[in-house]
Amino acid sequence: MLRLGAASLGADERTHAGDDHVAHNYAPLPVTLTRGDGAWVEDVDGRWYLDLLAGYSALNFGHRHPRLLRAARNQLERLTLTSRAFGNDQLGPFCEELATLCGKDLVLPMNTGAEAVETAIKAARRWGYRVKGVPAGHATIIVFSGNFHGRTTTIVGFSTDEDSRDGFGPFTPGFRVVPFGDLDATAAAFDETTVAVLVEPIQGEAGVVVPPTGFLSGLRDLCTARRALLIADEIQSGFGRTGRTFACDHEAVVPDLYVLGKALGGGLVPLSAVVGDHDALEVLGPGSHGSTFGGNPFACAIGREVVAMTTTGEYQARATELGVRLRRGLDALVGHGLREVRGRGLWMGVDVEASVGDGRAVCEALLHRGVLAKEAHGSTIRLAPPLVVTERELDWAIEQIAATLHHAPPPSISWDDFQAHEG
Repeated sequence: MLRLGAASLGADERTHAGDDHVAHNYAPLPVTLTRGDGAWVEDVDGRWYLDLLAGYSALNFGHRHPRLLRAARNQLERLTLTSRAFGNDQLGPFCEELATLCGKDLVLPMNTGAEAVETAIKAARRWGYRVKGVPAGHATIIVFSGNFHGRTTTIVGFSTDEDSRDGFGPFTPGFRVVPFGDLDATAAAFDETTVAVLVEPIQGEAGVVVPPTGFLSGLRDLCTARRALLIADEIQSGFGRTGRTFACDHEAVVPDLYVLGKALGGGLVPLSAVVGDHDALEVLGPGSHGSTFGGNPFACAIGREVVAMTTTGEYQARATELGVRLRRGLDALVGHGLREVRGRGLWMGVDVEASVGDGRAVCEALLHRGVLAKEAHGSTIRLAPPLVVTERELDWAIEQIAATLHHAPPPSISWDDFQAHEG
């Protein structure tokens, strides 16, 4: 019989083979995973956990989705890597299909989200020099407090998180940080050197922070009026996570450049892209930017299937419907262990009361109850279940969160018990 959760972590608190050789740039929860299926993962001791993190949205379609596995297997039998020194038969169709989904002309594929952000920064700067006429070396980009766009030296240079910045300077100039959600401050930061505004439509790492209504449309108007590119980092928020294809869709905003990643690779491979029109992306010519693995046929084949799955609207509808259910369950806990709930679709940030503990302590307690979640900062926890999660699974997760907030002892629950959970 499979076990779901456990009263004690047992073997998972011990060091597993090779752990002593892993660099300590993460502080993971004390669990070692070995298998995944849908919204569930299994550890090395046979315990199952409901995954409420979904790889920071990389697993929007769950673990090992059959359609994505089929696309991967088919391509593995044919061709995996060519480099962009040659063409491949998956690159063109992938770019065409993703461009159509975004309503844009061109796609520049990369691998990781940070690479895609760096690509957008390079494109915006060159656009500023060659199209807008900004003097060479003087381009500026407006960014926002609380931002998270990756961890390269350029990107952490405009982070407001000291843990991300400490010890990594000197930093790249050319960025102006203004308060997230403040249109007046954004407008005041513009001048003749401004080439772009880079924004997360919803800030994930900051704790799933949703901007005030009208902020995104206001940014669109500002960028149009001041002749600057609006760059939307939809790496975590894209592909149905918020109940729309992209989070910008909630305000009917179309950015000049989409920065995409995570879910685009289907939870199988790193795949990212910058998507825009000719005027913004054709400033990058041969030799000016590239990647050995960017646009490889294996990743593109998987990306094509992700686009096809997104195009149906099924996952956006699931995120909307189940998001209402999740929000209702979490709102009921405000004042009973939770201070605040924020989010859209199946993406929530919850702040726990000080009497309960910090976010890390709550996540460790949830782990004992068979639920995987991750803290953001201090008292905040992010919840982002795969979009394939069921109503029953979501209700059970809310019950476990409530029990954890009330310091109830963790149960030992069998899989059969969970299957009979209807009430």
